[in-house]
Amino acid sequence: MTHRPAVEASGLEKSYGAVKVLRGVDLSVAPGSVFALLGPNGAGKTTTVRILSTLTPPDAGRARVAGFDVITDRRRVRRVISLTGQYAAVDEMQTGEENLRMMGRLTRLGRAEARGRARELLERFDLTGAARPTVGTYSGGMRRRLDLAAGLVGHPEVIFLDEPTTGLDPRSRQAMWEVVKGLVTDGVTVFLTTQYLEEADQLADRIAVVDGGRVVAEGTSAELKERVAGQRLDLVFGDIAGYERVALRLGVRLVWSDADRLTLGVATDGSAAHVRALLDEIDPERRAVDRFSVRGATLDDVFMALTGHAAEGESGAEGERRGAEGESRGATGEKEAAGV
Repeated sequence: MTHRPAVEASGLEKSYGAVKVLRGVDLSVAPGSVFALLGPNGAGKTTTVRILSTLTPPDAGRARVAGFDVITDRRRVRRVISLTGQYAAVDEMQTGEENLRMMGRLTRLGRAEARGRARELLERFDLTGAARPTVGTYSGGMRRRLDLAAGLVGHPEVIFLDEPTTGLDPRSRQAMWEVVKGLVTDGVTVFLTTQYLEEADQLADRIAVVDGGRVVAEGTSAELKERVAGQRLDLVFGDIAGYERVALRLGVRLVWSDADRLTLGVATDGSAAHVRALLDEIDPERRAVDRFSVRGATLDDVFMALTGHAAEGESGAEGERRGAEGESRGATGEKEAAGV
């Protein structure tokens, strides 16, 4: 059992023209763990994955995956990793079994071994009943599972999942989460990028929050929440005037805001004494606040405190992804460069 990091990066920088996407990213991922890179659109998540999976060279800095340098040992890195992007890169004209057998042959498995590996993965990903139909008839969740299965044909040590549940319904997303947990049980290291805060909370052993091309915080989910606040006091206001007045007064102390619901969130230790003190400070005349509630801090609070805004979910166009470096669909299409 090796103690070296499965993924390590130091001082990664990358620019596209005048746009500086990465500004000195440092990362270290323990083997057999799930590491989540969490950040808003354009933060540098996909660029980081492309560098670590050898698809894009950094302008500065160094990175090693499974002990191999991503520049000087590029070919060796590709033999021990797999990359699954935001869009399933499987052949819709072939059946599920044919896709997996083809990947097996591309990874230099013999015909019998490729058939056996295909059957094994179809069973593991609950796709045995869908082995014969063509992939064009699959649901979105089935395609994602097949895409991930294809990336595992070659027994990778490290698998990169770039926003793997984008566009999936809640049930399919939950199924993918179970698949990821199963990978770690088998000793695979999973490097995950996501905008879904719940996804990082559910899956990741450690989380790095990136914003503006830099890692602004790293730790376990509990550690990151504790940095912001153990508890959050949510205040609901009766009118917009009261909401805006208090928001201005609290300033950087705000850990949450929702103008549509006239709600502000502020850190608290959860004790009755502290809650009373906050209410007296925020609404001394007891007219502005209609009601309040105390809740545990969430990753959304962390995200907002560190980046200045709430998570964007699936909305928005990521300049990093759609502009200088091209959509993740292009990266996913290079299966032969990652795991084959």
